[in-house]
Amino acid sequence: MKRPLLFLLFSLLARLSFGQQAEIWVSPNGSDRNAGTSEKPVMSLQMALRKIREFRRLSDPVVANGAHIYLKNGVYALNEPVFILPEDSGTPSSPTVIEAAPNAHPVLSGGVPVTGWQKLKTSVPGLPKEASGKAWVADVPNVGGRMLEFRQLWVNGEKATRAKDTSYPLMNRILSWNKTEQTCWIPAPKFGDLSKAVGLEMLIHQWWAIANLRIKQIEFQGDSAKLWFHQPESRIQSEHPWPAPWLSKETGNSAFYLTNAIQFLNQPGEWFLDTRAGKIYYIPRPNENLSTATVIVPSLETLVRVAGTADHPVSNVLFKGITFQHTGWLRPSQQGHVPHQTGLYMLDAYKLKLPGTPDKKTLENQAWVGRPAAAVEVSFANQTGFENCRFEHLAATGLDYHKGVSDNVIRGNLFRDIGGTGILAGVFADEATEIHRPYNPTDEQEICTNLLITNNLITNVTNEDWGCVGIGAGYLRGSTIEHNEICEVSYSGISLGWGWTRTINAMRTNRVVANKIHHFAKHLYDAAAIYTLSAQPGSLIAENYIDSVYKAPYAHLPTHWFYLYTDEGSSYFTIKDNWTPSEKFLQNANGPNNVWEHNGPQVADSVKANAGIQKPYRFLFKDKVQPDPNWSINKENPVIVELVTNPSQPIDLQRINEIMTRTNLRPEALYQWQNRYVIFDKVQDVSVLTSRLRSAFPTATVKTYYDLFYEFNRSRCDSGPTNGEWDHTILTANLVADETLQKEYLADHATQFEKWPEVSNGFCNAQFQQLLLFKNGRQLMLVISIPKGERLDKLNPKTTENNPRVDAWNARMKRYQEGIPGTKPGEVWVNFRPVVLQK
Repeated sequence: MKRPLLFLLFSLLARLSFGQQAEIWVSPNGSDRNAGTSEKPVMSLQMALRKIREFRRLSDPVVANGAHIYLKNGVYALNEPVFILPEDSGTPSSPTVIEAAPNAHPVLSGGVPVTGWQKLKTSVPGLPKEASGKAWVADVPNVGGRMLEFRQLWVNGEKATRAKDTSYPLMNRILSWNKTEQTCWIPAPKFGDLSKAVGLEMLIHQWWAIANLRIKQIEFQGDSAKLWFHQPESRIQSEHPWPAPWLSKETGNSAFYLTNAIQFLNQPGEWFLDTRAGKIYYIPRPNENLSTATVIVPSLETLVRVAGTADHPVSNVLFKGITFQHTGWLRPSQQGHVPHQTGLYMLDAYKLKLPGTPDKKTLENQAWVGRPAAAVEVSFANQTGFENCRFEHLAATGLDYHKGVSDNVIRGNLFRDIGGTGILAGVFADEATEIHRPYNPTDEQEICTNLLITNNLITNVTNEDWGCVGIGAGYLRGSTIEHNEICEVSYSGISLGWGWTRTINAMRTNRVVANKIHHFAKHLYDAAAIYTLSAQPGSLIAENYIDSVYKAPYAHLPTHWFYLYTDEGSSYFTIKDNWTPSEKFLQNANGPNNVWEHNGPQVADSVKANAGIQKPYRFLFKDKVQPDPNWSINKENPVIVELVTNPSQPIDLQRINEIMTRTNLRPEALYQWQNRYVIFDKVQDVSVLTSRLRSAFPTATVKTYYDLFYEFNRSRCDSGPTNGEWDHTILTANLVADETLQKEYLADHATQFEKWPEVSNGFCNAQFQQLLLFKNGRQLMLVISIPKGERLDKLNPKTTENNPRVDAWNARMKRYQEGIPGTKPGEVWVNFRPVVLQK
């Protein structure tokens, strides 16, 4: 009996070793008791790895030229992560390759189907009347003998919305935040009694990050409600100084929405998990039939973990053509989520009573951070890679190359529908290391080196944690990020660096070259297409194509977005030949030896043509998420900053001149009317300007006019040139106090081009080049730009020439406007005159 079995075994090995290359085939319909041939595949990737591992352990010649694991078509539902161990390593001449079988599209999934949907026929406490007759219900799946908890749900491949109190993209604004009490006041939600809502959460928008806070208690008082939060996030949220809840009369307080209560389930595409009853409720979208739909919820947080050690790294393991789908991330439901930056959540954080650390004397912020889960995690691995893979429908990070990784390649992959960062790379800070301490380990094997990230499409990522990024790189060395396309991102495109330090550290000789980054900063500002931190000698940012910054509706500072942004400690960079629509760049608290050369719209179009995904990988374009037509794109309009001084105290014009020179503003950008001074210019960072003005003139009032609610330009004219140089007339008035009339005024301007086209025709006739109308509270600022050398009193009568409807418009406007304090009786619009400053 032994001889026939040996004969069969040797026959199998002979087939596997054709060309001295092992082949193990895997199919969802296979059996792990099978031999692993194409005809008799095994069922799991784990068993295929075990077989290859044995070949390598025994030094079998079958793997002399490599070992291939072919995954046949289908979904591989994982109940635990796949571990790739040092024993799975190949060699340069004999790699271990895990790839899709020819013409197959295998999916490694951490999802669990939700079945048995029924139209809801019984009443459910708290369910809104809008859901009556529309909601469906199903039992929550059980996994491992326990009810599954989750924060994501996909219907026919499209992510559904966890029930929330506002329709996207609308949010409310907080009223106040009490750091001592660790409480927050908000407008009272109009959804009935929420005091017994189990699992109620708040998502709050704060500067460059969001936070997910579990609500412990809600107490209603009139038209307001007071919130208390669970620990540990309650303490961290109230103690850490950056980013904090934003409180501003000018730009509005931090935006927020509430989520995860059945009272909010009132829109198609929304779902709610009732953990007490073990039920899922969902309102289908118009094109969905839950009787036949595929509904998936995540069970795993990580699908694949490639994990070696410093002494025994994983090496020469490659993934090709594999799809990774359906992961969850439960930490926000269990401990809250208060990120510091780039989605790294704070384990502890507080403000120092006495500022100063050995690396930075003025530092007052201390924080220790953790790292979100990833669908695929790689550590201590060399010469590994992912090519032509798809990372989709994931809750946190897509692919994470963490610590001790060198000579790895991420090429030609799709990253789409991801809650967090698309690709994360390098150490940011170990949990035991304060984030501002420069990382420069004695054991350089820890450093992420020679990583190549190229020709990937990263689209619709950061769609849950808005503070994450397309590509997040920490302490990298000798690594290249090139020819990627990044779009539909809530914050920055590429973030390179960590530590906020000028001190030389582990980072150097990194390259960010020929990437195409567009439609970013959809929700959060203090953002850029490419953002850097800390000293990185010999690093290069060049020939990138950057365009289309979204106009985020709840940004803390509406102009605080940039195309390129070298932040604190950024040193020894060369930034050159990057195409951007304008030179809206920020260099904030930089270190030495940065070189900026030839960046902006003057860069050759060949840079635009060459940037982004190269031809062999453009098959990825079919999966690109298209821009949202309901979202506007920013233009770099000038801003208006007004300084209102004490009428009895003369202003020091020399101080203003010094501030404007220091902020790179033109001397002719200053205008005056009585005790009011206006700066009208393009400003890289208006918050820096206003801070300097407040510091120099502590008794004055500084107002910024962010709200540009009306714009006319020559594109609305049938004929006539746009002149190259303009003169500006700046006028101001107040809106009347009647809020109804204020709304009418804004509505008239919103529809003027459609309902009153004669007005813009008049502007065209008068050779007006541009009109900008700003608002701060009731005060209006009007800027009329005309060809340089012309006079407004000469051109203005042409607006009404043979155009009686303009007279009607002007008469109508008188109902809404009145003079600001200091005007004469009957005087409405007053004119700021240019102030001559010494150049």
